[in-house]
Amino acid sequence: MPIQITTEQVKELRDSTGISVMQCKRALEEAEGNKEKALAILKKTSSEIALKKVNREVKDGAVMIKTKGNKMVLVSLYCETDFVSRNNDFTTLLGKLGDKALAEGIEKVKKEAKEMIDPVIQKTGENIQLGDTYEVSGDVLGNYVHNNKIAVMVSLTGGNAELAKDVAMHIAAMKPEFLTPEEITPDAKKTITEVFQKEVANINKPAEIKKKMLDGKINAYFKEKTLLNQPFIKNAEETVGNLLKKNEAKIKEVKRYSI
Repeated sequence: MPIQITTEQVKELRDSTGISVMQCKRALEEAEGNKEKALAILKKTSSEIALKKVNREVKDGAVMIKTKGNKMVLVSLYCETDFVSRNNDFTTLLGKLGDKALAEGIEKVKKEAKEMIDPVIQKTGENIQLGDTYEVSGDVLGNYVHNNKIAVMVSLTGGNAELAKDVAMHIAAMKPEFLTPEEITPDAKKTITEVFQKEVANINKPAEIKKKMLDGKINAYFKEKTLLNQPFIKNAEETVGNLLKKNEAKIKEVKRYSI
């Protein structure tokens, strides 16, 4: 005679897993009312469902930053649609991954993420994949996250947390490609020079004028793309470099990430 599964048993299993009522009931029936066996069945089912979805493209998601003491971690999580990226199960999962990364390290998260993600795949019906994870440390830290899609971590030598946060916000908005002029590589200079050479090639001006125009375009481009030379987003009358100098601070490390 089949064991009768009570509403209370189903509710208890659903409350502990978040998985649908019918899935919980079927698992309890298969496990003959044993909760631990039912949990194992649901875990196996979650893995099977995740495996079927693994090749589906993940083109949306969210990113978050967690901070404690002199350490920050950035964790990104991808899904198929913006709808799921705003789903409570998805954002809760991202928070748990962030907490684990902060407490146990990002390598631990990479190893254990699948087990945490599979049940949420089962609940949402979408492929979900752990994205990139990063850690930044230092005595003066700041971060900025915009709409859970862009995240920046900044570590400073000198200055204070408010300054580090302002710099992070600036980087999120202005997306510099280089921190300092010294970081501009020969390949980058070569590529940009070739682009602007084509622009000025057909201009009807003497060669020396065209050379000045070319140099002007190259200098303007790299000024715009180099953090320390960019006008500060909160005060365009001073550069980020001057802002840092005024506060006796230097950039130690920066990480910008976008979904």
